[in-house]
This record gives sequence, C-alpha cells and structure tokens, in this order.
Amino acid sequence: MKSIRSRLFLMLLVFIIIPYFLSVFFIYGYTKNRVETQALEVSETQMNKLSRELEQYFHEIGNLPYLIYRNPDLFHIFSSEGNIAYANPQIRENNIGTFYLMRNEIRQVRFYINKRKESITAYHAKVSAPKLKPDILEEDAISMLYHSNDTDLIEPPHQIVNYNDAAIVPESDKTVVFTIHHKIVDVLSNEFLGFITIDLDLDAYARLCNSLIQENEETVLLLDHNDNVMYASDESLIGKKAPSSLINKINTKEMEPGEDIVLSKTLSGSLDQWKLVKITPSSYLFHDARQTAMMNSFVGIGVGVMGLIMIGFVSYRITRPIKILSQKVRSIEGGNMTIPFGSQSKDEIGHLENHMKEMMDRINLHIEREYKLDIENRKNQFRALKSQVNPHFLFNALQSIGAVALKSNSPNVYDLVTSLSKMMRYSIKANQWVLIREEVDYIKSYLSLQKERFGKNVNVSIELSAELLNKQIPSMILQPLVENFFKHCYEEGFYDAQLRIYGERKGEFMILTVDNDGPSVSSSELADLKEKIYCGASSQEHIGLKNIHDRLVLYYGEGSGLKLDRNDGKGFVVQLVIPHEVNLSNDVKTLFL
Repeated sequence: MKSIRSRLFLMLLVFIIIPYFLSVFFIYGYTKNRVETQALEVSETQMNKLSRELEQYFHEIGNLPYLIYRNPDLFHIFSSEGNIAYANPQIRENNIGTFYLMRNEIRQVRFYINKRKESITAYHAKVSAPKLKPDILEEDAISMLYHSNDTDLIEPPHQIVNYNDAAIVPESDKTVVFTIHHKIVDVLSNEFLGFITIDLDLDAYARLCNSLIQENEETVLLLDHNDNVMYASDESLIGKKAPSSLINKINTKEMEPGEDIVLSKTLSGSLDQWKLVKITPSSYLFHDARQTAMMNSFVGIGVGVMGLIMIGFVSYRITRPIKILSQKVRSIEGGNMTIPFGSQSKDEIGHLENHMKEMMDRINLHIEREYKLDIENRKNQFRALKSQVNPHFLFNALQSIGAVALKSNSPNVYDLVTSLSKMMRYSIKANQWVLIREEVDYIKSYLSLQKERFGKNVNVSIELSAELLNKQIPSMILQPLVENFFKHCYEEGFYDAQLRIYGERKGEFMILTVDNDGPSVSSSELADLKEKIYCGASSQEHIGLKNIHDRLVLYYGEGSGLKLDRNDGKGFVVQLVIPHEVNLSNDVKTLFL
C-alpha cells in the first residue's frame, strides 16, 4: 500500500526538513542552555499551581461528610433510634441518594450506624436495605480511625468493594477508587455515632495531576504521608508503596549528570506531608530544548514558497478523495443507506472507504435483523396473551378431574390428567428459555399420553448426556419433532416405527438429533421440503419444521438451524445445530418476555 504518510514524509524531507536543520545548526548552541533553564522554571511554576488545585480539591472532598450535620434528617439516621428519617425507607433513601449525587466522582457511599450496628450503601444512586454489620469496627482503616483523635482518614486507591454484599453492586465493576472514612460524632456530647465511607473515582484529581506532564515520557506521582502512591501516570504503581529508590531520589537534593530530573513539592492543608512528584528523563528534557530551539528558527521566504507548493500538491492529490468520501458520509446522514462505497485506491483513503463499505453492510444487516426481532417479539406477545386465558381455572379443573379419578379407583386417568397438567403449565411459562432437561420432561409427559392412546409398546429412546441436559435452548424446539413422529408413523399405521432422541458435541456446536425408521420420502420430496423450509415464504405447510429452523437462525445466527435427511434411504432424520456456548443479546432475550 502506497502510504500517504510516506509521501508526505518525503516532501517534508525535501522541502522543509533539510532547510530547517541547516538553519537550526547555527542557532542551536545559543538557545540550548536557555531553553533548558526555562523548562525547569515552567515545571516549578506548574507544580506550585497544581499543588494549590490539589489542596483545594481534597479540601472540598474532605468537607463533604460535614454536610450531614446540616441535614437534620440525614444526621438523625445516626443519632436517634426509631426516628421517622430511619424508619421510613423512602425518606431514608431520598436523603442518602441526595448525598450520593452531590459529586459526580462519588462511586459508592456507606453509612454505618453504631447504635444499630447496621450498614447502608448507595451505589449509582440506588440505596441498599440496612444490613447488620457488627464487626465493621474491626476493619483496618476503620479501626485505625476509630482509635485515633482524627475525624477523617484517606485510604489509598483500591478496587471497589461491595461493602454490604448488596445486589446493587455488580460483580463486573472493577473500578479503582480512593476512599475517605469520616467519623460521625454528636457535637454536644462527643458521642461516637458511626462512620461514613465515600468511594470516589480517581478521574478528577488524575486529570489535575496529568496536566503537569506533556508527553508519556514524563511521570507524575502523588504520595500520601505514608508514601503510598495515591496516583501515578504509571497505573501499575497506584495503591502501592512508592519504590525505595524513588524515595531516595526525592530526599536527595543533588542531581547527578544524566540522571532523571526529580522535582518534588510537599503539600499542606488537608494534604499535609503529602508529596507531588514530577519525574522528567534528562534525555527527554534535552530533546524538548532542542525542539524548542528548532521551532524558534526562521527558515525564511524560501521555505514559505516551498511550503505553498507542497500545500497546492496536497490539496489536489489528497484532499480531493477526502472530499468525495465526505460527500458520501453526508448522504448517509441524509438517510441514504445504499450509497455505493468502494475504491480502487491503495492508500489510506481507499483503505478507509473499503472499511466503510463493510461497516455499512453490517449496519444494514443489523437493521434488518432488528426489524425481524421486533416482528417476532410482537408475535410472541400476541401468542402469550392468547395462551394466558384463565390458566388457573384450567389447572383447578384438571385437579378436580384428577381427584375424581382417584376416588373412582382410576389411577391411569389420574396419571394422564397429571401429564396433561404438566404440559399445559410448561407451555404457558412466561420465560421460555429452558434447560434441555425441562424440554425432555415435557416430552416424557407427552409420551405418557401417547402411550395411553397407542399402547405401552411405543418405541422411543432418549439418550442425552448430563452436560447437554443442562444447556439452555428455546422452549418447544424438540417436542414438535416428536409430535410429527406420531402424526406420520403411528397415526398412519406404522406401529413398529422407532424414535430416537440423542445428542453430541461437535466442535463449537451441539447437535440434537431426532430420527425414526418409519416411512421415508423420496430424494425429490426431500429437496422440495428443504426448499420450503430454508427459502420458502411463510405458509401453513410444514410450518412446524420451518418455525423451528427460523427460530434457531434468529436466536443464534447463521450456522444454526435444522438439517434434514433420510436414514439410509428409509425413515427420517432431523438435526438441530445449536452453538455450544453462546451469549444472547438483550434484544433476543426480550422475545420471550
């Protein structure tokens, strides 16, 4: 691929770089020392400014718990037993939720009420129920603060903890936070009332710290009074003890030539004895000085003329395809999703246009799939409404019939009514994602009814491993195939036909097979059947097989579905191809709600 970047580099080399370095060669020696000194002065000025900003930020964060004393309802949660602010869950949740929303960086809040030994947490503005936590004072940070004269303690960054093991905090949340613990006391009696623990994102003061560095080569660290790393541009250091080598550099006033430049400032106020550290590699600082000197070089009118020539060339050869591509994008914004993409160019613009073509194809496919999902969802909702016609009345009626059968010494009738009741209960379940084991139980209830109809010699075998039985599938996938067996075999007089249901895993798929040795179809009939199921429009003919195939493709995507064949020229074989491991989207799951 002919890279635009390589062509630009060649032009820059010929028209700008060579003249640029020729001019810099004469002025570099004069400006190097001056720029290096200026860079150090700028860094010190920035550190002084950042120190004040960090002190102000942590001062504001440290004052958050004191707002509790200004909110009577919130303070009474700690101070009074049986008060309405605590007894009424709505009032309690509103006050705690309001406190949680005071700062955007608050990730989680925990209130510990000492009188009740209970803990309440708030996460994403959701408030948990009170939970008994009698051993909370044994936590290291809480115990240290409890036995000290301080009212606040800042805990080094750590992964967020689900304090109350509450369902509102998902296990997937691995956010790194720093924690402020505040001791709540009665101002008048100095009685200990509890703690408030606030978990906060690092983003706010991380942005402040990162404003101190300009490139990835530099490093900034914020250390607390115990030399714990509260923040570092190297994320692997956050929450750990600062390396001893770094502490030695900070404490050493003299700098050896060639070593990294370590600037340190001790903070005050709410961050008393904390340290803000900036580490700049000497090679990087000298490189900046050289770049600054070169930027101050004046190339002259000749470079300007050559720059204009280059701009004219770039405008024609590079910006023209970009304008064409921009016009196509604007057409898409106007609703034209079929705009043709594709370029014969081998550079980055052509590569980008080809990728946009692939992206539009995927978007159109996704839109079509979402449309089908919406239609299927509406159909399922309609079917669910039709199937839920007073089901409790039907179950009560079946129980009454079963009771009469037992009183009349007709246990067979009772068993049949029980099987029918199980089938009805299964068929109207709201959540239609089921285990294969549940589908098999449904089939067994259906077989018990068929055995009463055709006699005890119904030849059916089910061979499925425990692993497959515990896999989830859409409901009513296997039973229609068993029903087809009785329709085309036993009802037509083939009483010796045998039905087998078995499964196996092949690669990334599990194959569920339903076959029989009853009447078969010809090759042409089989081809016609496949045509109607795989490609035919909706019709009442073979609707059961087509419905199963369409559902599998809709839920699991291409590669899944039904496979039809004859069993060595006789009988019939149906295979269900389903991915062994699959993560269903929320859109697909809502089809069953």
